[in-house]
Amino acid sequence: MQTGAVTFTRLERVTYGMSVGEALADAVKRAGVSRVFILASRALVVRNQEIQSAIESLDGKVCGIYSGMPPHTPRDAVLEAAESARKGRAEMIVTIGGGSITDAAKAVCLAIEHDLKEVPDFDPFIVRTAADGSTVAPEYRAPSLPLICCPTTLSAGEYNPLAGVSDPRKGIKQAIRSQGMAPSEVILDPALTLPTPEWLWLSTGVRAIDHCVEAICSPTANAYCDAQSLYGLRLLTTGLKGTKTDPTDLQARSDSQLGAWLSMSSVQAGVSKGASHAIGHILGGSFGVSHGHTSCVMLPHVMRWNLSKDTEKRQRLVSEAMGDAQRPASDLIQDFIRDLGMPSTLKEVGVTEADFQRCAELSMHDRWIHTNPRPIKGPEDVLEILKLAA
Repeated sequence: MQTGAVTFTRLERVTYGMSVGEALADAVKRAGVSRVFILASRALVVRNQEIQSAIESLDGKVCGIYSGMPPHTPRDAVLEAAESARKGRAEMIVTIGGGSITDAAKAVCLAIEHDLKEVPDFDPFIVRTAADGSTVAPEYRAPSLPLICCPTTLSAGEYNPLAGVSDPRKGIKQAIRSQGMAPSEVILDPALTLPTPEWLWLSTGVRAIDHCVEAICSPTANAYCDAQSLYGLRLLTTGLKGTKTDPTDLQARSDSQLGAWLSMSSVQAGVSKGASHAIGHILGGSFGVSHGHTSCVMLPHVMRWNLSKDTEKRQRLVSEAMGDAQRPASDLIQDFIRDLGMPSTLKEVGVTEADFQRCAELSMHDRWIHTNPRPIKGPEDVLEILKLAA
């Protein structure tokens, strides 16, 4: 009999289908704060329409805006944003944007809580995994500053208590984690996502599919997460197809957002992921591949490498959820990615065979490489996967 526990974060509320202005005004009123600091995607600030709507809804309570967070959330940029929030005497942080903005806000809250001012100040908070899989996750006081996330992409980091931040001294992306670091609220407005570039929307949708698929195939999968991951995969499959056909289809966008939300239940519940996530972290943090594209180029090939009599049953569940139980899940996923017009090989995202050895060695320091359904014994196994994805 399987045993386990599901631990929840401080996330108290998810609002969906409402306009961001209306939902955000309600959230700020409930929190009883009067100074709100906004972290936003630069493209939305330049466009102005959505940001202005949010500002107007807060009726003079905005104490500052930070935009221009680089991809993969470098520590120095996080510290710059945190200093701006301090100067504004922020009582709440609100994000309007994608995954890098979400991760940045969590790290900003941590920096304010623990008065981090310099790049090395993050070092004591980093989750560290050795090449043998042993992991040290420091414990510390969680941020107390309320955080509300209004996502414009589908990578779904807003639901988890983890943030990825890049160390500019080493050129690697690292994790910080605390159950109290998750947002207090999430607001899903499909209309807010209309300006999101198509490639970004679709590729981060594949990232959410990756969350579902690796959770379903995980050795630590459980009934609670299976229910949400399987239905999340259905919603994402139909929602992404719908937005590819008609980018103005708000129902398809809403389905995609809800599917992305369901995709993250497994992370909250501690279900381990596999090599697609692990290698993807390295491709993003050390080789500059965008967050969503890492899943596009890795997931089908990891599934193919993992397939055996021990994993076939779980992979068949993925095929069923995608609408064709007779085809291998790896082929279904790869065809789906290509139909969306996304890259499906490492070559397409600028990663060549000359990069493989370093990528393989760095991947051994990601905790999820050691929880892959087919055991990965060393860098040579990662190299096999990378060659499949070449």
